[in-house]
Amino acid sequence: MAQNFIACDREQELLLPPSLREWLPKEHVAWFVLDAVAEMDLAAFFASYRDDGWGRAAHDPAMMVASRTGSHRAWPNGAG
Repeated sequence: MAQNFIACDREQELLLPPSLREWLPKEHVAWFVLDAVAEMDLAAFFASYRDDGWGRAAHDPAMMVASRTGSHRAWPNGAG
């Protein structure tokens, strides 16, 4: 896939904590959200981006869906 997305590396090491996997427990809802988004058909989101990679890099649609889905968990009234 030649589409141009800003990298979303969940294995990236941070200053503190060294790894997101060490920061969040295995049963944290974030892992459920990521697994659920991985099962979704996001073809419609990806289709709206150029296949040749030209243009400014965009955030990965899967990361954006996970972020928005997770925000509804953190903000039950939908304010997130």
